[in-house]
Amino acid sequence: MEKFLYKKSAGITALSASMTEFKYKKHAHKEYAIGVTLRGIQHYHIDGSLQLSHQNGVMFFNPEQVHDGMAHDKSGLDYVMLYIDTQMLLEGIGKKDIVRFSTPILYDNRLGQRVVNLSQAILSEKDEALCSELFLSLTDSLVLQTNLSLDDKKDGSIIRKAKDMIYGNLEHVLKLDEICTELDLSKYQFIRLFKAHTGISPYQYFLNCKVERAKQLIEKNRDIYSAVAACGFFDLTHLNKHFKSVYGTTALEYISHF
Repeated sequence: MEKFLYKKSAGITALSASMTEFKYKKHAHKEYAIGVTLRGIQHYHIDGSLQLSHQNGVMFFNPEQVHDGMAHDKSGLDYVMLYIDTQMLLEGIGKKDIVRFSTPILYDNRLGQRVVNLSQAILSEKDEALCSELFLSLTDSLVLQTNLSLDDKKDGSIIRKAKDMIYGNLEHVLKLDEICTELDLSKYQFIRLFKAHTGISPYQYFLNCKVERAKQLIEKNRDIYSAVAACGFFDLTHLNKHFKSVYGTTALEYISHF
């Protein structure tokens, strides 16, 4: 059975998911993502290596860290995930500079329970004040029980500039020639360099950013069709196809959760 339920409170989006055959395509999020495997084994690739999160495994994804995801076998998978704004998490753990979780998976019952508690509070629409308190309890555990390091993998200035150009023109078709001219690189030099730094092609990044922007607009305005137009999708079917590959649910189903 495939089920993806999203709710948002106190600036945090929570996901409760059950999946058997569904597979996430390679994608990344602007936020930090922290989750717990409740049943089964979560099978995914991150930073070029295979990870298997067994029951009670606490999973960490850094901002813009490319990954996929699927159930490891036919018995399926249940898990919860929290998507936390970068600045919000840094404030919670008392850091100013971007940090990275150095370990992709931890098995720590106390930390895992705090992730589950916060996700359940958001998903069951508890008071925002309670969700904020549970978030602070979670950040206390993160400081004590995880290996955080300063972000020493910042993109080179060329890749950062390319990302800014792509993100600033999501309503148009991706124009590699214009980007390459600006960066003084050939098309193939640029594609190879971008993929080496990010793990995905410029076009995959472009589509991923379009979906992220559409999600933000849908949450803000609750108007799917304006998001289709603003992000340059051909129609709702086009948006739904790419939205589902990243979030497990269509844009129409996603908005019904809120």
